[in-house]
Amino acid sequence: MEVLLLDPLVPEALAWLQERHEVTFHPELADDPFELRKHTYKSRALVLPPHVVVTSEFLDFAPKLEVVARMQISSDNTDLDACARRNVRVLQARSATVRSNAEYLLYGLLMLYRRGMVSALLGRPISHVRMGRELSGSTVGLLGLAPVAHTLAPMLRSLGVRVLGYDPAVHYAADIWDKLKVEPVTLQDLLGHSDAISLQMVYASRFRGWINERMLNNCKPGQLWVGVSRSALFDAEALAMALCDGRIDACMLDGANPQFAAEGTPLHGIPNLHLTPRLGSHTREAKLRASWYLAHRIHETLSPGEARGDPRSSDFSVLDGPDFQETTSDPQAVSPSQWSSVMNRA
Repeated sequence: MEVLLLDPLVPEALAWLQERHEVTFHPELADDPFELRKHTYKSRALVLPPHVVVTSEFLDFAPKLEVVARMQISSDNTDLDACARRNVRVLQARSATVRSNAEYLLYGLLMLYRRGMVSALLGRPISHVRMGRELSGSTVGLLGLAPVAHTLAPMLRSLGVRVLGYDPAVHYAADIWDKLKVEPVTLQDLLGHSDAISLQMVYASRFRGWINERMLNNCKPGQLWVGVSRSALFDAEALAMALCDGRIDACMLDGANPQFAAEGTPLHGIPNLHLTPRLGSHTREAKLRASWYLAHRIHETLSPGEARGDPRSSDFSVLDGPDFQETTSDPQAVSPSQWSSVMNRA
């Protein structure tokens, strides 16, 4: 077989790819390593879910493999060096979830600012509902300038939010701060002056446990946190203490490691810690963008000559760069599709 799907594409993108290549869909193989190796042996391209890890040993059973593709970007489920040594192209739909993750962060901020909403929806009287506050007029600190921050910053500014920012990899005099209209500050000032922190840092191993007790001692009392970054950025014990002593009033994180707050860990059972299972990228639009991006890139890799001569094949190279910013909410602007038909079937 040419293309083995363990993670499904949207119907239009799948049909487009099937017109050009032999495509097989076996989602059950994601949880059966032995059978997956047997099927991988003859595959030229794989589309894998996040929990399937590609190691050097995995590649030993894939002599024909040319492409490893994923709907979501991640830094810990693929041995990039091993893939490079074997000339296996790694595709990740970098930009597909930028807007959906930015909206998740905005939603998280709104929800934490108005936590009494849940009590009200449960029918509790107004006297028992926690007093909320407005985003407008507050200060939000962007911890990390990953592409998600580029989309989130104008959303916040349009709501009357003062936006501060810090990224250890971006100089305070860099042009990007002016471009985003974000005030660059020191890490200490970011934590000390922000009513809420939005965490979207790009993870690297040197930042493991970077958000520790010393850093969190700078938090403005009662601060709110939302994040879509790797949970490994946190020192779990330090976060637990900050959540319990009032430095952090509430924290909402998306896609945390399953063991992050498991039984027996410092964060287990803390009521003002809210974890969600990658809901930031779980939208129709993100799925649509990712599906079309991977379909075109797989075709481009397996049949480069045909792809160059196909008038219906778009140049998606701009979407593969870390500097890509979406400027429109229309999915068709970056990925051709029968969008209305997807909406009707969903």
